[in-house]
Amino acid sequence: MNDGPRRHDLRLVPPALAVWLTSFTLIAARPMVAYAVAGLCGVVAAGLLVWPRGPGTARGSRAIGAAVLACAAAASVGVGFRVSAVASGPVRALATAGVQTSIEAVITTDPQTRSVRGRQLTVVRARAETVRVRGRLVRVRVPVLVLAGGPSGDRWRGLLPSQRVTFTARLTSPRRTELLAAVAVVRGPPVAVGRLSRVQRAAATVRAKLREATDGLPDAQRQVLPAMVVGDTSRLGPDLAEDYKTAGLTHTLVVSGANVAVVMSAVLAITRAAGLGRRWGPLTASLAVVGFVIVARPEPSVLRAMVMGLIGLLALFTGRERRGVPALATAVLGLVLIDPELARSYGFALSVLATAGLLVLAPPWRERLSRRMPRPVAEVLAVAAAAQVSCAPVLVMLTGRLSLVSVAANLLAAPAIPAATLLGALAAAMAPIAMAPARLVVWPAGLAVGWIVWVARTAAAVPHATLQWRDGVLGAASLLIVAALLVLVVRRRRLRRIGAAACAGMIVTAVVLRIVLPGWPPAGWLFVACDVGQGDALVLSAGPGRAVLVDAGPEPALVDRCLGDLAVRDIPLLVLTHPHADHVDGVPGALRRRATGTVLPSPLSRGDERGLVPGRTVRPAEPGQRWTVGPLSLSVLAPDVMGPQVSARDPGTAVNNASVVLLARFPGLTVLLTGDVETAAQRALAASVPAVDVLKVPHHGSGRQDPGFVAAARARVAIISVGAGNTYGHPAPPTLALLRSLGMRSYRTDLDGDIAVLTAGGRTTVVTRGP
Repeated sequence: MNDGPRRHDLRLVPPALAVWLTSFTLIAARPMVAYAVAGLCGVVAAGLLVWPRGPGTARGSRAIGAAVLACAAAASVGVGFRVSAVASGPVRALATAGVQTSIEAVITTDPQTRSVRGRQLTVVRARAETVRVRGRLVRVRVPVLVLAGGPSGDRWRGLLPSQRVTFTARLTSPRRTELLAAVAVVRGPPVAVGRLSRVQRAAATVRAKLREATDGLPDAQRQVLPAMVVGDTSRLGPDLAEDYKTAGLTHTLVVSGANVAVVMSAVLAITRAAGLGRRWGPLTASLAVVGFVIVARPEPSVLRAMVMGLIGLLALFTGRERRGVPALATAVLGLVLIDPELARSYGFALSVLATAGLLVLAPPWRERLSRRMPRPVAEVLAVAAAAQVSCAPVLVMLTGRLSLVSVAANLLAAPAIPAATLLGALAAAMAPIAMAPARLVVWPAGLAVGWIVWVARTAAAVPHATLQWRDGVLGAASLLIVAALLVLVVRRRRLRRIGAAACAGMIVTAVVLRIVLPGWPPAGWLFVACDVGQGDALVLSAGPGRAVLVDAGPEPALVDRCLGDLAVRDIPLLVLTHPHADHVDGVPGALRRRATGTVLPSPLSRGDERGLVPGRTVRPAEPGQRWTVGPLSLSVLAPDVMGPQVSARDPGTAVNNASVVLLARFPGLTVLLTGDVETAAQRALAASVPAVDVLKVPHHGSGRQDPGFVAAARARVAIISVGAGNTYGHPAPPTLALLRSLGMRSYRTDLDGDIAVLTAGGRTTVVTRGP
């Protein structure tokens, strides 16, 4: 008998959303604002409860409203207490004053390596427990964020959660959107105090032994298997990580609810087969999950994954999806009340949305698809599509990209994920006791991982695997509007016909334009300014499939896309003009699946960018150097090696004026590449600048231009690499006026997209791709 469509119990959803939105908003507010909101919500909730009785429907609505307001009040109080704790006390006072002091703290998360303003920094959260104030030690208990750069970063990366350390740091104030007492910028290594807890020592041993067990596997499998099983990404390279991101498979590289569900399901199956019965089965599974969480590190993300995994397991494996939504809402409510910072965590949002998609969207989609295909295939496809659709708005908000291959990639990878996870977990359990059997178990796990890696790499290599979209809130909102329109079109027959006709028309138009309009890149291109947003990524042709790259922009995906479109497979020379993030942070994308030769940084750089090019030959670019690669001749004009050494932390003008300035010569074309040099450096170069055909305008067309320098180039074409809607006002109107007065034709990546320069009939020709 058909009971009609299943209805979910949504009564707990409004209170959960109230807690989430209240915490999200008030984290950035002052404590008194949070307390005021709590008082207001409490008063209104009490008023709704004591309101004179009315019809049953009205009473029910008032009860729901009172519950929502009561939850919002509880969230407000919790956030108020947390903000008060971190915004007052000696640590925040020292941070406000920018004081350097000694701290004793307990590490609470695994250290991570991040690129911050062009520097490779080790980032780790810790709980400060004592701090030195005016010569005396003061006991505290507040969270701090530690940033460690330079040689000491390696020592910090070796720390483990629960480890107690002392260190000296300069304290600075955090952003108001973070529940931190201070950001601690350290220069030296940490000093360990005491030993790790037994539990963490055991977890570290399991992780290390699992890595040892995978040593015999191929490189990619060795990188991925520890990440899939216990969230150990210490071996994961940036190229493979970017492939997984493009393919929409990043969730397989972190401990997620799926890991917990697989482990629980396997343990329950084993206990049933062993005849332990209903009483001991759940207990054994719970103990297994606790052990798994300890090995994977009981950080908030892992605990969140455990809760979400339990909910997904409860709903999907019992067939009680209607009970899953209240359980999910309860989990959100409880987790955010306990840890308000989760309200601003993208990882938390993605976990909640993915679980909601599995509970709400996957079951009806599975039923519809099972009418046209085998039920197991329908279930896998419905789960992959539901998770992707649910998470798409947040992913677009974060990355500005919409993966077009993720559903297919997840569908292909799905059969191998449980095998890799189960066998990997078994190997992790065996490795500390018996390494030889663990290596045997790792081998089939590696085969499963190898399949997933192949899927990720193949999907990432698909042309136009991702669709560029506006990022931020507007991008997410526009995606939701488009999705709503598509749903409307699909549900109405007349609109379906109109939509089909429109799609057919667009396809025909695209085919005609492809035939009529020139393709990209234009034949014979010599120089291309890639559209990488607010940054520089400049490509000089060095023969078929080869190019010299000058800077790599701020985002790996953008420069990778540009080089891929140009069919560049070999970069014999990589020039990093100066260590600002908008010129070097995209380096991992440039190196993806490409051979790379010598790296030329500025001779005045302290080496911040070297961490981005491990294993490559690094040779500072000094004036007078000349390089010949195919038809290209490259000469270094600046900077003067006697200038002051700089790093990404130094004032912007000093770093900009340390930029490498290059003269590129092709048969029939010369290009002056100027990095971000500003007025003083330009003035020093003006007398020695040769006449060129193309000028790459310094510093994204900022107002800091020396007219004599720009005029000395006598270029016919000026190219400005600049991001649309940037907050710096680039390019500056006076700079554009100067270029016009000198008779230069200006091209801008924010308006023209990728810009290619070639020669045709002895003339310099510019072809733009469009933004």
